[in-house]
Amino acid sequence: MKSPQDLAQQLARQWQRADWRERQLLPGPGAWPVRLAIGAPSAAQFAQGGADLRAHLQAWRAIRAEGPGQVQWQDHRYQGAAAPLAVPTHWLLGRPSEAIAAMARHAGGAGRAAQADYQALQAVLGAVDGQFHPLLLRRLALWRAAPVDEVITAARMALQLAPGCAQGRPLRALAVAGNDSKFFERHAALLTALLDLRFDGAAGRAGLAAFLDASADDEHWLLVAPLAPGLLPFARQRVPASELQATPLPAAHILLVENERCLHLLPRPLAGTIAILGAGRNLAWLAAPWLQARRVAYWGDIDTWGLAMLAGARGHLPHLQALLMDRATLEAHPDRAVAEPQPAPEPGPGALLAQELALDARLRGLARGRLEQEFLNPARVAQALTGWAA
Repeated sequence: MKSPQDLAQQLARQWQRADWRERQLLPGPGAWPVRLAIGAPSAAQFAQGGADLRAHLQAWRAIRAEGPGQVQWQDHRYQGAAAPLAVPTHWLLGRPSEAIAAMARHAGGAGRAAQADYQALQAVLGAVDGQFHPLLLRRLALWRAAPVDEVITAARMALQLAPGCAQGRPLRALAVAGNDSKFFERHAALLTALLDLRFDGAAGRAGLAAFLDASADDEHWLLVAPLAPGLLPFARQRVPASELQATPLPAAHILLVENERCLHLLPRPLAGTIAILGAGRNLAWLAAPWLQARRVAYWGDIDTWGLAMLAGARGHLPHLQALLMDRATLEAHPDRAVAEPQPAPEPGPGALLAQELALDARLRGLARGRLEQEFLNPARVAQALTGWAA
């Protein structure tokens, strides 16, 4: 027999699945009601009776009286009972708002996060073109951290933008749908994904600036360094992010490093590996299709902002591997950690792996919860990177 908490947590896990959100929230026959099996108490549970059975029945009577949804009951005969016992068998949730209310009331933090997602979705989907609804439902991580009004603006911009429309001007100079001068910088990944729907993936293949024929005057430049001979004709070079997005690098392994100052720590030679340093929070270029076929590692600071950037990178490259961003590395350098002046916002559901979430929570409770990557022991760095490349 399952409690309201059990079934609400089951719903919260389903909410994290893109196909479930799309199926249940887009108009279509058969999506509602959702019928969740509670399960009748077994003969042994009935025979034991006591507080557990009384609490189970009381919890479902409260749902029957107050909602959300409806509870189906059935008379069940148990051996030795003087009369049939009415037991709850199914929980019926007739519409999305009832399912969200069930999660918010009975699934703890995961339920409240689902409620926040749903409220944002209601505001966004009601204001944007229907062709964008499946994308926005499936890829919550792409936009859930952005203000709702800016997501709506991005969708309206995507309807007005077209290949080559910038005509050589910088992206920040394009005035479309009431955007400000830094809108493209803040929402490049979202705009690229929306334009890919309209133009069959062309924006993602070319990079947003190249697709719109915008100049790169205001572009973020990254440091590219081959870690083995023969991969590139230079030892290091700065490259615009848009060119990296559109130009595959000739290496099977790509090492992403948050800070440029760590170049001297990278071991050489590292077979088949090219390092890209200095991305910081500019991660939209990681949506490049060619990166999907590479073995990618990410190394950043051990602090809440470093983990937030790791989560952003993984949003574009779910297969990437984090290096030297764990509790063991933190505890191996107790004298080199410092205070983090302002922690990053709490990570959203699914943004980090379980051990990374635990590390994030630990860092927030430490007086010295920041270990910058350039202060790591060089031998430890070399061992981790060599092991990954091998």
